Amino acid sequence: MSGGRLRRVRFAGGVLLGLMAEQLILFSVPLLIFQDSGEVSMLGLAYALEWLPALLVYPFAGLIADRDGGTRLFSRANTARGLLLGSAVVLCLLVPSWTIGVLMANGALLALLVAPVRMSIEKTVPQLATEEELPRTQALFQNMELLAMALGPGLAVVAVMVVGKIWLLSIAAVMFLAAAACWRKLPRGTRTPGAGTVRGNLGELALGWKLLLGNRPVVLLAGLNFSINLVFATMLGANAAVVTDVFHAPESSFALLNMLVGITGLANLLITPRLLKRFGVGLLGVVGYTALCVCLLILGLAPSFLVYAPAFVIALCGVAYFNVFNRTERVKVIPQQHLGKVMGPFFLIGLLSYPIGGVLISTVGASIGPQRLVAGLAVLLSLFGAVVLPLTIRSFRRAFAAKAAAEAEAEAAAAPTPAPGPDAVQAV
Repeated sequence: MSGGRLRRVRFAGGVLLGLMAEQLILFSVPLLIFQDSGEVSMLGLAYALEWLPALLVYPFAGLIADRDGGTRLFSRANTARGLLLGSAVVLCLLVPSWTIGVLMANGALLALLVAPVRMSIEKTVPQLATEEELPRTQALFQNMELLAMALGPGLAVVAVMVVGKIWLLSIAAVMFLAAAACWRKLPRGTRTPGAGTVRGNLGELALGWKLLLGNRPVVLLAGLNFSINLVFATMLGANAAVVTDVFHAPESSFALLNMLVGITGLANLLITPRLLKRFGVGLLGVVGYTALCVCLLILGLAPSFLVYAPAFVIALCGVAYFNVFNRTERVKVIPQQHLGKVMGPFFLIGLLSYPIGGVLISTVGASIGPQRLVAGLAVLLSLFGAVVLPLTIRSFRRAFAAKAAAEAEAEAAAAPTPAPGPDAVQAV
């Protein structure tokens, strides 16, 4: 196996193991909390408490990723996730009455470590792929997320029948540690020294915000991400309650949803490269966004699990296609040396929707029902995208054209001036 291919295998393996561990947690924790409390509002509260503190970490995680190079940060963050989750399992087994409190507190701590992991991946992908390979590598990462949604819940359904939901979390802890081990052999990248002072660090964080706000296509993309995440945070936060309480489906159906998404992800691994060659990332993003909006509306109006399940699968596939556009284009218009600084605030804006979604579930969703809430947000998302998505695509095209013109001008300026020929007439 060639060195480049082996690096991609290690990269994909570490990402997949970490995402599968997250899927085991997403399967176990919401069900444990909902079954113990019996209230949808508790799910919303847990979701908000889990994500609100994590948002503040993203700018700092991006700054660290720029200095670290990415791979070290990924390994250390996943090691910490494994140790934290293992400690939570021990506490839940020793003091069962503390289960909800421990799981909510541990969820908040794990969420703090999501930012370093995501920033590490964001920083490492351009280091492993050339510009021509970038869309395929971003699609590989996106499809690893879908594949994890098949393998994680599939493993969860089998393991939970044997060891139970709490012990399932210990398996997730081991997988976090294995993910950290996969990335230890990847190229470390260039480490850059820190600013050394509080003022210097604050200056670098301010530079990240300045570069983000001055980059029009990335600002528009951040707005789209926020809108999409708000609807999905609402849908995913209440998903366990909708499946098991509204539709009265068994727990295995909750896992089946994610498994179906992951199986579709396997097909996407084969289909996406062909689609990119034929249509390009722009059209793929439009198709993904459209499918997402239509299916979210169906989810909000679904009368049964048989209607809800396929809409859920297609909605997440739509997100995957949109994210190939999302991840590929933004990297091209952000200076590589400042990628982490810019992507930290970018993620903060996009993920601010998660605690807002949790609050919506525990308030509006608890009064009118989570499905009606999702349907209303889906309509707003469709209207917003109809205006902002075309502006975003056009803005990226202008940025690429300006970048190409600047590079051509720089090359022309750097080219040596030809020496005068023998017949040249000199001025006297």
